[in-house]
Amino acid sequence: MNPSAPAPTLLGVSALYHDAAAALVRGPEIVAAAQEERFSRKRHDPRLPEHAIDYCIAAAGGPAEIDGVAFYEDPALALDRVLKGVIETAPASEQIWSTAARLQLGEKINVAEALTRKLGPLAADNVFFVDHHLSHAASAFYPSPFEDAAIVVADGMGEWASTSIARGSPAGIEMLAQIHYPHSLGLLYAAFTYHCGLKVNSGEYKLMGMAPYGEPRHVQRILDELVDLRDDGSFRLNTEYFGFLDSDEATNAKFDAWAGGARRAPESPIDVRCMDLAASVQAVIDEAMFRLAREALARTGSRNLCLAGGVALNCVATSRLASRLNGPRHVWIQPASGDAGGALGAALHVAHEHYRQPRHARVGSDDAQQGSLLGPEFDDAAIEAALQEAGIVFHAVGRGADHTRRVAQALADGLIVGRFDGRMEFGPRALGNRSILADARRPDGQSHINLRVKFRESWRPFAPVVPIERVADYFDTDAPSPYMVRVAAVKPELRREVDWAGFRDGESDMLKVLNQPRSSLPGITHVDYSARLQTVDAATQPGLHALLAEFEALTGCAVLINTSFNVRGEPIVCSPADAIACFLHTGIDVLAIGGCIAFKKEQSAELRAMEGKASFDPD
Repeated sequence: MNPSAPAPTLLGVSALYHDAAAALVRGPEIVAAAQEERFSRKRHDPRLPEHAIDYCIAAAGGPAEIDGVAFYEDPALALDRVLKGVIETAPASEQIWSTAARLQLGEKINVAEALTRKLGPLAADNVFFVDHHLSHAASAFYPSPFEDAAIVVADGMGEWASTSIARGSPAGIEMLAQIHYPHSLGLLYAAFTYHCGLKVNSGEYKLMGMAPYGEPRHVQRILDELVDLRDDGSFRLNTEYFGFLDSDEATNAKFDAWAGGARRAPESPIDVRCMDLAASVQAVIDEAMFRLAREALARTGSRNLCLAGGVALNCVATSRLASRLNGPRHVWIQPASGDAGGALGAALHVAHEHYRQPRHARVGSDDAQQGSLLGPEFDDAAIEAALQEAGIVFHAVGRGADHTRRVAQALADGLIVGRFDGRMEFGPRALGNRSILADARRPDGQSHINLRVKFRESWRPFAPVVPIERVADYFDTDAPSPYMVRVAAVKPELRREVDWAGFRDGESDMLKVLNQPRSSLPGITHVDYSARLQTVDAATQPGLHALLAEFEALTGCAVLINTSFNVRGEPIVCSPADAIACFLHTGIDVLAIGGCIAFKKEQSAELRAMEGKASFDPD
């Protein structure tokens, strides 16, 4: 590398499976990143991310500024896996071949051509295909604050690998061990997700939230009959119980018999059987991830651990492994650990490995992820124009102390606030800039917001957001959790005893537990006293930090509910128009958007009549 040469500007792309995304890096610095779903409004949009690429090109200053493009997997190796899988399971696999052939022989093989059409002429040696798990590993290691680290990647599958252990060092990333398809923790969890009537690749969060309602009574049966989990974290699935090898379903009749019944019908009441299955597979994933992490640390000799891949978004499992590791360990999890993050990892891998860009001091935080606030932002002129076009009555008060006071007062008065400010978050979590906020002390906070605002199941838990300097006053940790990828327990002195009597006697008894205040912060306390925690520091999120401080000054409480600014089945809002539509169609009381504030009660009768008329697809 020529030290005087300008840093290369590289575009990373993930696409054509689920959660397509684009990311832009300039040298080692992350400039921009966004998922395609936010622009297209199609949840988990898998298509070539045309809009996200356009956003990244604009951030680069135009297509001529792009020096290279990196795709997050090797299509030839993925085709190899599909072909061998179809051949080995023929003729049963005939029904899945036509779909696989269209994808693997069509769009994926021709992805380089599609990208060069989008970007303009690029030399052949400036289009890079990065191994899927290497993309995940790079997405975790290079933004992390560590000079060296053990790396664990776990997901459904890449080209062949489903689980990887790697070493990250100043010399780069070295793969040490892998487990290949069809043996996969992601596919194991997906099978239980599917059997419990939830959607694969989106319902896994629900299964994790369902688990505390159940008892892990099937753990040993899973280990005896479904997965052979070894002490070093390696494992093999008993593929006789799974349908993904030769059909488009995750399970089969043998799995149904093992699970004690047919697949739960989507949207039907959740019974105790499904709760127990959720609790059981969660416990198995917890143990598997712990053993993998322990093995990775032992192999590398590092005190640091980086995690990525879709399974790393299981914050219960990753939090439990962090608490179980012996001695001082430092764990960093890529906030966009799923396939979207592969776009970022592919670009970072090429920057560091091909262009030999050095890692340097972190930007604005103890890592290089910049709070994961990497998406588009909108100035007040654009915001006010959108409000006026929609006929919204609003107050233009600027983005200073008066705005903060008014929003904090609305929250203290029990109102639900949609907050739209600054750059959009990259990854599945809303971290305050595209968030719905509410008072965590509301006794009805969980069920009320789920039903009136999100239009989703009332039992699904919400996350707390708290200033980092106050976290230990409410939770059993003082560790930062800026990306909402860790779970912490509410402090014992804040808890209230839960009466579980009669809970397991019928399908509807979930509500008996749900409607009990489980702590002095009932809006964010799950039934096992856990919470998926977000901490905020003044350097990375000054506006949100100031809002929390003002809310505490008014109420004596420094904790708010933070959930994503969207309705069920819809991506998180991206533009002012998206935010306005969600505000009008849901039970959000206040829209705090840029330097403007709009109150639902001040809108016209015609606009107020739109509330409750949101359309959505089940997720």
